[in-house]
Amino acid sequence: HLGCHVSREGGTVTVDTRNHDGYEIPSYLMREMRSSIVFLGAIVAKHKRARLSFPGGCELGPRPIDLHLAALRQMGVKIDEQHGYLDCRVDGSLRGAVINLALPSVGATENILLAASTAKGTTVIHNASREPEINDLAEFLNGCGANIRGAGESVILIDGVKELYGGEHRCIPDRITAATYMSMAAMTGGSLMLREVIPAHLSPVIPCFEEAGCEISTRGENLLIKAPERLRRVHTVRTMAYPGFPTDAQPPIMAMTCLADGTSMFVENIFENRYKHVSELIRLGAHIKVEGKVAVVEGVSALTSASLEATDLRGGAAITAAALAAQGVSEIEGVSHIDRGYERFEENLRSIGAKITREKSVKNV
Repeated sequence: HLGCHVSREGGTVTVDTRNHDGYEIPSYLMREMRSSIVFLGAIVAKHKRARLSFPGGCELGPRPIDLHLAALRQMGVKIDEQHGYLDCRVDGSLRGAVINLALPSVGATENILLAASTAKGTTVIHNASREPEINDLAEFLNGCGANIRGAGESVILIDGVKELYGGEHRCIPDRITAATYMSMAAMTGGSLMLREVIPAHLSPVIPCFEEAGCEISTRGENLLIKAPERLRRVHTVRTMAYPGFPTDAQPPIMAMTCLADGTSMFVENIFENRYKHVSELIRLGAHIKVEGKVAVVEGVSALTSASLEATDLRGGAAITAAALAAQGVSEIEGVSHIDRGYERFEENLRSIGAKITREKSVKNV
């Protein structure tokens, strides 16, 4: 749709932008995931115009893109919002600006980095997201000729350059995927070695596993987790922006505490509707009470199988973890949500001993 030639071989994706001439993405593609909004900054920087629909993604409560749009407007983008579409134009060139984010939004920070890399002048982002993925994006852009300083800190400076060129980059490992597999090992009483991880990126979640009684050891890019005979309760988990506890790790960690000895508490500070997995965990026999942004989990000795439905990405991973630890055979519908964030999910789980298969949904027959 944008005119790029994209090829994939194994874990390598090659993008040839020499014939990149498109500035519009169809609504059905934008609705596939929330992160599709980051195309906006890149397309506007390249073509001085973009036409995109509002993004889709998991229904986790209000996640406005106002921060993205306000930042781009500061940089000279004229944005017309009509009928669910964003029609964006730039007269002349994007210009650097001092941008104060009301929240350390990951997506807004990414969009600003993409747009500001070739803007005229210097852009300063205050209250920028500090997530490892921001630093990874900045390293990629710098490798393509950008001039970005301070990524990973609260203040980022971007000196615009005339143009970017091609480059090669190795993406950092997915820390949420790692945390998910760790929770599965903990729930099922197993021992699991994760390779090619960055333990420092897991520092916000490792204490939760240790408090639950798991043994964690790291060596280089390897992490070994050993589950205890019985998990212990995790006192309080509060989701926060990095370097705090990640909201995306909350569902699988909650699933783990369902089998812990004692009562665990979760405080969800990022999304209003991040407890949709709770009803499915309860179907498996979990004891969970939710009031506002607080969830209290009273651990049980065993879970039993049930028919389940994944309604979002991380919640789907969480109920899969619980189903693996439950007695009997469980069926999970809505696995397309899980596919958006986990590659070769069931294949990886089978490789470490899980009994899991994918079948055509009865609803689609």
